[in-house]
Amino acid sequence: MKILIKHATLVSMDENREKIEENMDILIQQDRIEKIGKNIMEKDCKILEANHRIVMPGMINTHAHVPMSLFKESVDGYPLQEWLEKKIWPIEDHLTNEDIQKYSAMTFDEMIHTGTTMVNDQYFDTEAIIRAAQEKQIRIELTRTLMDSDGKGDRRLDELEELLEKYKQIDGCITFNIGLHGLYTSNETYVQKVTDFARKTGLKIHMHFCENAKEVEDIKREYHVDYPAQVLKKYFYGIPVILAHGVKLTEQDIQILKTLNVSVAHCPVSNLKLGCGIAPVQMLLKKGLNVSLGTDGQGSGSNMDMFEAMKFAALLQKGSTENPMAMGAYETLQLATINGAKAMGMEKEIGSITVGKKADLILVDLEENYVERPVNDVLATLVYNAKGTNVKMTMVNGKILMNEIN
Repeated sequence: MKILIKHATLVSMDENREKIEENMDILIQQDRIEKIGKNIMEKDCKILEANHRIVMPGMINTHAHVPMSLFKESVDGYPLQEWLEKKIWPIEDHLTNEDIQKYSAMTFDEMIHTGTTMVNDQYFDTEAIIRAAQEKQIRIELTRTLMDSDGKGDRRLDELEELLEKYKQIDGCITFNIGLHGLYTSNETYVQKVTDFARKTGLKIHMHFCENAKEVEDIKREYHVDYPAQVLKKYFYGIPVILAHGVKLTEQDIQILKTLNVSVAHCPVSNLKLGCGIAPVQMLLKKGLNVSLGTDGQGSGSNMDMFEAMKFAALLQKGSTENPMAMGAYETLQLATINGAKAMGMEKEIGSITVGKKADLILVDLEENYVERPVNDVLATLVYNAKGTNVKMTMVNGKILMNEIN
């Protein structure tokens, strides 16, 4: 049955439309958007009365570790590497398939109820995450994390190849990439193997990059380079890459990244909590690089609320550049929607509410309580004052996963 959303305030994120359109209807046929306009009349369809609430694309979280709901608020006062080595990895060594499926399902519930419709995951025991994703009907791109710091990298690469073969016919809401943990947890020989595999499969690479100062120094020492991006130039040319964090990127790194097919997944909350610093997002955008938004795992990012991530992203750039014009509200919304779709290579399918695209969208109530009222500026309210709890309906692939309106 078709679904018709009536009387919405539409924030489509489509560059060919107005930023805000009042009293709009959206007709959805199966998994796609069929019509957008005023006073759409359609028989035999389910009516959702938006009642002038905001309808916008679902958020796209381009860097997370889905099962890490287990680790919420497990870090306070630990730097990144110490937190991983002392607090996280020893526990992960003992997680069962059932643990990973359970905590993945908890994360998907959190995503659905806070307006995220797609996540780019990097973890292990991928099949347990797939089972949870299929149960919750969320859109996800995932992998089997690759690293070689313990000499077991080839086995992990074999496991990823087996995974790709096993699930090559899986439904379109589940896709795969190559999740290289990072340069600092692999050696140069292993990086060459991984990038060769990426070219062979045609898949993008998703990895941590320049998250903190220690990582940068480790890369310089181990790879004998002056700038970490020189390693990317040598091995990653021609491969689509999502670089998580990019906190310590220098102007020299950025100049190199401009010659490659990269997006930077900015994770402001996690970067602050681990004391990594503030990524130069405004500089990246000015240089023409695609920047998207992520939460990281809940151990360091606390939650999956992309509204919170947007607020931090905007305020940090204004504060760090001492420029109130930096990271305007609409530009920040782009990070969480269409820029995320571009990072995932899916901008023709998701990221904006556009006729022909997948019906991944959310309904947001900005008049629900005293915190948001009065709404003087819709876009600014979405970025600075809304929260995931303002989301009242979430739809993925034309299926309503959560509905609190009617």
